[in-house]
Amino acid sequence: MELTTVWFLLIAVLWTGYFVLEGFDFGVGILLPFLGGGDGERRTIVKTIGPVWDGNEVWLLVAGGATFAAFPEWYATLFSGFYLPLFLILLALIVRGVALEYRGKSDSTKGWDRAFFWGSLGPALLWGVAFANMVRGVPLDADHEYTGTLFTLLNPFALLGGLAMLLLCTQHGAVFLALRTTGELRKGAARIATALAPITVAVVLAFLLMARAGVLSWAAVAVAAIGLAVALIATLRGRDGWAFTGSALAIAAFVATLFTSMWPNVLPALDPANSLTVTNAASSPYTLTVMTWVAAVFTPVVLGYQAWTYWVFRRRLTGAYSA
Repeated sequence: MELTTVWFLLIAVLWTGYFVLEGFDFGVGILLPFLGGGDGERRTIVKTIGPVWDGNEVWLLVAGGATFAAFPEWYATLFSGFYLPLFLILLALIVRGVALEYRGKSDSTKGWDRAFFWGSLGPALLWGVAFANMVRGVPLDADHEYTGTLFTLLNPFALLGGLAMLLLCTQHGAVFLALRTTGELRKGAARIATALAPITVAVVLAFLLMARAGVLSWAAVAVAAIGLAVALIATLRGRDGWAFTGSALAIAAFVATLFTSMWPNVLPALDPANSLTVTNAASSPYTLTVMTWVAAVFTPVVLGYQAWTYWVFRRRLTGAYSA
């Protein structure tokens, strides 16, 4: 297997890890105004992701860094053409991080909770819009420069992708909260997960059926459907661990559909002759070789540390924290 293919797969894995892990963080933030009946319950909801949310964002940093190093043409075109949406995502992530750090140090948490909500909803929606455009194709010239505008990115297919990602993250967050809490909070999260399931299935499958291209994409669509079905059935039966597994599987299959639909392109153009591919967007073979050795050494260490973190904070939170 060529190193360009290896790094395309590794970047796909990094984005998958990011959306599976950061996806429930986004979902928790989106659900905060609807589940938290009082300040104590809201504190409990926030504490479900307190030990892990910043570690989950590391996947985004590594995915961005890997893209920059392995496919610099892809990185350059993406960050110039998608500059405003990516800037808004970055701004929302900063606002969300500040809200999470400072809400416990303020006498009034309402403003921070609103910042947490919008800082979670915005990235979930905009990441879906961005990746849907990468699957659909964007206007690129012969020099691989983006020639469209912001409104070019806000096409119906991309907005459907944004809605699909938003619903997936919200559903994932509800399932995660049901797994991590007890009592009325758990019941409320399970009710929301059950109510969202039919809408999520309809929107996600509609988008994936439009996005798929090739046998691998069809297989990923089937896995996504199975994952969503498992999440719904397990939630109805009170099997929260299986529900979370099914939800995570659905998100992983969703991301897999996006990347398999792009292959062998990394950024398809509306004119196929101008598309960025794994070949014309890649770094030199020497750079990819060095990166591969570095990844082989340090990736197991990072994965081991993060797995240990989740193991340490695996227990449910019982009751509401006092204000």
